[in-house]
Amino acid sequence: MVTINGEKVNAAGLKVSEYLEQNGYDLQKIAVELNEEILPKSQYDGTVLNENDFLEVVSFVGGG
Repeated sequence: MVTINGEKVNAAGLKVSEYLEQNGYDLQKIAVELNEEILPKSQYDGTVLNENDFLEVVSFVGGG
């Protein structure tokens, strides 16, 4: 299991990009932290989620 935004999710084995696409995230409006380190967007497609990883997905919200 992978902990994603505080919830246990069966996502081990998925690439970060696959998880994000499956869950409808807009890659232009998010930042991703994997195991307490910012993951550059260029690495989403080459990074595989492993058991016991911690993933945080933060969405940017505009306001005015």
